[in-house]
Order: sequence, then structure tokens, then C-alpha cells
Amino acid sequence: MSPPPANRPPSLREAERIVRDAVDTGRLERGPADSLARCLDRSTVAQHGDLVEVLAEAAYEAKRRIAGDVVTVSRNVFIPLTNLCRNRCSYCTFAKRPVDADAKTYRLDEVAEVSRRAARVGCTEALFCLGDKPELAFPSYREWLETQGYAATADYLVDGCRTALDTGVLPHSNAGLLTQEQMTALRPLNASMGLMLESTSQRLHQKGGAHFSAPDKRPELRLRMHREAGELKIPFTSGILLGIGETADERVDTLLAIRELSDRYGHIQEAIVQPFHPKADTKMRGAPTPAEDELVAWVAMARLLLGPAVNVQAPPNLTHGSADGDGLIRRLVRAGVSDWGGVSPLTIDFINPEAPWPKLGALRRQTVAAGAELRERLPVYPRTLLERPDFFEPSLRQRALGLADAKGYARPRQALAREEAA
Repeated sequence: MSPPPANRPPSLREAERIVRDAVDTGRLERGPADSLARCLDRSTVAQHGDLVEVLAEAAYEAKRRIAGDVVTVSRNVFIPLTNLCRNRCSYCTFAKRPVDADAKTYRLDEVAEVSRRAARVGCTEALFCLGDKPELAFPSYREWLETQGYAATADYLVDGCRTALDTGVLPHSNAGLLTQEQMTALRPLNASMGLMLESTSQRLHQKGGAHFSAPDKRPELRLRMHREAGELKIPFTSGILLGIGETADERVDTLLAIRELSDRYGHIQEAIVQPFHPKADTKMRGAPTPAEDELVAWVAMARLLLGPAVNVQAPPNLTHGSADGDGLIRRLVRAGVSDWGGVSPLTIDFINPEAPWPKLGALRRQTVAAGAELRERLPVYPRTLLERPDFFEPSLRQRALGLADAKGYARPRQALAREEAA
């Protein structure tokens, strides 16, 4: 159906027809999405609670048509290979300089040790998260890299991934902007890779914007890496960051950009819908986190916009600001979430250290209480692992299949432990 006129938001009945069409056709198109988005920015969402519920119900039905009642999670270990970074986003506490007391770069023996511990407790994913190109900003770090025999952090990451893989866990690298050549070197060692698109908004790079001092956050550069990952057939994670100054229209633009990449290359496994959380000692420490209704609405919008090929992920530890964490988990499941992302039994979320991971047992109970089944997955999703062998080096795919059951989910921890003991 046609969207309502541009000068007014849709009525509830019009919204119901829009989202019903989206469920039946498999996706929400730009015109209707822009119409709905007028009601879903920070200033208006509180006035449209009924619309949020309509969106959530439709998105939940769409998700069940795609994935049934299953919600997935990856048992991982978080390895921040280096927290040095040349970008200075206005909301980030992860990025450090060499002079900072808490600056750290992992040695390869430390990578091996934490990966072995992870394998012993049934983790199947080593999440490598690191700062963007610190060698370009910090001469002392560049000199250290050179003494180790590396020209760039991405070269060091290759050996970090190889080290983790040798212990039996599958790497997933989120290393900021990489060149096509760097991704080519990492591909044989990574079950999947990722880069948060965050936003396609150019305004955020203007003075005072969240990305003003972050050259590697320019959307055209991040979109290029997404495209090159697709050309290389790398299973890929993208995502949107809510609440850093973008408009509702720009959120629609960002989600549709991710969908276009998925349509073209088929490599986008999942899109993260991540709410901004203010952190002390940052320029955006006084900015509000998105309200619950806003987060629920945009999880639902993501589900309806992205189409059936892309999983929608919401990090469960970022519900910590909610007055009722269990209630928000339930609302997110009932708004179309299909994945919780990586949850670690060993390490903190180094990007959001103030937000502890839920215990996997508690997350399972919360997910079941919301009417879904929690299944553990590898850093690559079952459909990609089983149906797209061309997305992997053969030896890496064999390693992944060895950690998977017949349906492509992670094998039970007990089975992994018995095989290790044998």
C-alpha cells in the first residue's frame, strides 16, 4: 500500500496495514518505513506506544516465519588484541593511547592462554576486537610492531587469529577498517568477520558530532569494506548504533544500506541493533540512552526492513539500564530478535565494561520465559556453514563442522569435553 502523505504520521490502522504488507512480502520498503520512522525518534516515540506494539507484533511474526522460536547465542571469549586506536569517538572509553595506564596489547602467548581457557569451558568463538590503525598515530607502538616483525596491526592480528585457532576456538575479527588485502590474509583464519556500520549519516562527522575525530568511521569507507568483504565471500556482521545524534530517517538509511549489501553479496549474517550508553569521561557522557520503547521499536524496524536473510541481534548486557531487565529481554524477543550475540563466561565486554554479561543459564531462562528456545551457535550461523561452503577455506570449514551438530548449531559442551578427554 502507499504510505500516508509526507506531512503527517500514519494512523494506527494505516500502520497495521503497512506492517502486515511487510510481513506478507518479506520486507518493509523505504516509503512506508520513512512514514513509520516519523513516530519513532526520541522526541516522539513516547507518544506512540500503540504503534510500537503493532511494530513489535509484526516483527515477531516475521521472525517466527524465518527462524521459528529459536534465538541464538555464541559462547565466546573476548580478546582485545590492542586497545590503542587512532580514532576519538565522542562516546568511546575503549580507545587508549600508549601513555595511558590501562593501554594494553596482548602478546601471542597471552592470546594462547586465554584461548585455551576458553576452549576448556566450551567456548567456540574468539572475538578479536581492536582499535583502528594505531600504528598510524603512535610512533612508539609502530616501532614495537616493527621489532616483532609486523608492518601493521592487521598483520599482527593474522598471527593472533592463527594462535587462537590452534587452541580449538574459531576467530571472529572486528578490527575496524581493513583493506581488501588484509581481509584476504585473515579470511582463512576467521569463521566470520565484522564491522559496525553504525550510521550512514555524514552529519556526525561535522564539528561537535560523535564522529568528528574519527576518520575511520566515515560511512563511505565502512561501506566499501562491507562491499569488499562481500566480494571475498566472508561471512560478515554489521550493525547500527542508536542514539549518537542520528535522525530516524538516517536510521532507515543505515538499515537499508545493510540490506542492499546483503541482497548483492549474501554475506551479511547479522545486523546488531545497539543502543548508545553514556560513559563517564567522554564528550557524550550527558547524552541519554535510547528509551526502552525506542529500542524495541528499532529492533522491530530492523527485522521488518532487513528481510529474511539477515539475523537481528541485540546485546543482552545493554539492557542493564532498564528498570526491568527481564521485562526488556522479553520485549526484545517479542519484537523479532533472533540472536543475542556473543556472551562470555570468562571475559568482560571490553567495549562496554560497565555492562556485565548475563550468565548463560539466566539468559536461557529469560529467553524461554519469552516463548523462545535458546540455541548456541558458532561465530558462523548454521545456514551459512551448511549451505555456503564457498564462503570458507575448506580446512577452516572442516574445523567449524567439527564443533557443530547436524543442524549447524554448536555441539553440546559435554560432547566437546568428552572428545577432548578422549
